[in-house]
Amino acid sequence: MSEQRILPGGRVLRYTLRERILHWLAGLSYIYLLLSGLAFWTPWMWWLAIFLGGGPVAREVHPWMGLIFTFAVVYMYVMWAPDMRITDQDREWRNFIGEYVRNEEEQERDPHKAIRTYQQFAPVGRFNYGQKYLFWVMFWGGIALFVTGMILWFSEYIPWSLRFLRLMSVILHPIAFLVTLAGFIVHVYMGTAVVRGGFTSVIRGEVSVPWARFHHRLWLEKVEAEQAAADNNTMAARK
Repeated sequence: MSEQRILPGGRVLRYTLRERILHWLAGLSYIYLLLSGLAFWTPWMWWLAIFLGGGPVAREVHPWMGLIFTFAVVYMYVMWAPDMRITDQDREWRNFIGEYVRNEEEQERDPHKAIRTYQQFAPVGRFNYGQKYLFWVMFWGGIALFVTGMILWFSEYIPWSLRFLRLMSVILHPIAFLVTLAGFIVHVYMGTAVVRGGFTSVIRGEVSVPWARFHHRLWLEKVEAEQAAADNNTMAARK
């Protein structure tokens, strides 16, 4: 393991500092793109540009902020792609996604005391089925925004014979925006209102062992096994 995951005081490192920085870089840059994009999209939202430095400033900053968002999204793909593969456990957990959204899987109000009914709810790895699909929605949506955004940014360099690319981008760019906006809203809602402790984990990076066991048991078992193996190797090296 590159970093020690099992921390003192019954805590587990869920997100490294690099992962948290990239997460917030993507989130904050997307918020700017969201607000400035709405201002450009319809005159009814043009007033948002006032809070972004004015129309000309927002117009100049918007594409550059798009590059920052794309960089963060691609970097997160490099970090998390192995953890985002759909597994058989994810397909089993999918059958209970409704209960997850309604919080019916929690038996206690305190998540540190809650006990998951494993006979009913499938165990989960580092990310659950919903989180994985949200990741892929935001990744491919971000790629679509980047490609269409670059065409619109440098439209004067598009040959007349390829003018259909500009027309397609004018249509596909806002569609990709609306898709990622829906994903962004779901992500914020789930991370702040549904999964208690989820929001603080992307700030401090750590969660309690009971929280990890309740929400991501397979991931916790893997982390504990890796930590135990690392400890055994260290002890063997000292002998």
